[in-house]
Amino acid sequence: MSSLQCPTTLLLVRHGEAEYEADTWEREGGSLTTLGRRQATELGERLAGRRVAHVWTSTLARAVQTGEIAAAALGVAVTTREGLVEFEPGDLAGTPLSEDPFADTYAAWLAGDLERRVPGGESGAELVARVRGVLDEVADAHRGETVLVVSHGGALRLAVPLLARMDCDTHRIANCAVIEVDVDDDGRVCRAWDPAPED
Repeated sequence: MSSLQCPTTLLLVRHGEAEYEADTWEREGGSLTTLGRRQATELGERLAGRRVAHVWTSTLARAVQTGEIAAAALGVAVTTREGLVEFEPGDLAGTPLSEDPFADTYAAWLAGDLERRVPGGESGAELVARVRGVLDEVADAHRGETVLVVSHGGALRLAVPLLARMDCDTHRIANCAVIEVDVDDDGRVCRAWDPAPED
């Protein structure tokens, strides 16, 4: 990452509520519900005073739709990056959505076992590395600016605490919740993490 004379502020966001074409876990899929579209609109309105310079999103439709709706409210352009997608289902694709075949692996990642791998998919370390690559690119391209980055709950919850010094608590991420990270020459600092959704 090139030298950052002025901090870049990354507003990291989980996409809005989505519905899925299939009733099984798949890599692709997911379009915003009516509520999800409202969440994305409200996100743009909420950030209107932040002088957001650009929106970057995952290539998955639910994230792109969220980013485009928020960007329209903010009057800025959108760029997609595959490195921001959710963790891959690998060989577990096709498992019913009513089951959570990733629970053990994800719990292991959160506990620090980043070499654990989704069967036929990526490891926690690989997920964190690809998210880091995009965040470095974004920070480098927007020195001294504020940028909205739309990704996914699993990817963000794992990667952010491993990539930034935490000045706030971590927890599950609601749809369109914001995690604020400042990036400068001294590294990344997570300044704020929207409250956890109620279970």
